Amino acid sequence: MTAYKSGDPTTLNRLYGRQSGHKLRHGQQELIDTLLPAISVPEEGEITAERLFGMDKPLHFEIGFGGGEHMAYRADMLPDHGFIGCEPFLNGVVTALGHVRDQNLPNIRVHMGNALEVLSRIPDGALSFAYLLHPDPWPKARHAKRRMMNKGPIDMISAKLKPGGEFRFGTDHPVYLRWALMQMRDRADFEWLAGEAKDFLTRPGGWPETRYEAKARRIGHEVWYFRYRKVG
Repeated sequence: MTAYKSGDPTTLNRLYGRQSGHKLRHGQQELIDTLLPAISVPEEGEITAERLFGMDKPLHFEIGFGGGEHMAYRADMLPDHGFIGCEPFLNGVVTALGHVRDQNLPNIRVHMGNALEVLSRIPDGALSFAYLLHPDPWPKARHAKRRMMNKGPIDMISAKLKPGGEFRFGTDHPVYLRWALMQMRDRADFEWLAGEAKDFLTRPGGWPETRYEAKARRIGHEVWYFRYRKVG
């Protein structure tokens, strides 16, 4: 999972956590060698829907997509929208590439690396949705500045969302839950789309269960779902 450290949010060496796991099989390596270059986000320059997809369309951005189940589900459900997913973990990227190939999803672009570096190159007000689902909680107090739910990243997400755009956040970790609520509590640029407890205890429509979430439930964890609308 992507982690952030306070300071310059676009610096690549601010990335924490493992970036590779088991050795790739032949078919997986082929995806990395052929499909990934074809759908990778450009390494330099401004990132727009026109540049990525050849036309203007609503743009979605997912930070740390894991195995890409959520991104693939949303891209399949919204074929006229464009999706950018960022994930530093090689095996997660491979799994997501498999979804892109098997589900024939031409509206996805992928970056293997730091999400905030990519996000910084998206014009302000360009995103319709931003997603941060089950980020690494970094539960120890001394690691709190590594959490993605911190002022710097949230400020950037806010700047990139258009008015009325939506930021979705999910976690199964109670420490991260309390931290995230504290970070979002006094922000005037986001409206929490929850009127009662069931609104953040029940998975909203169009929000599929990922493997990570299913695993969390199997070990008895509660899962919380948050939707925030960009104001102004």
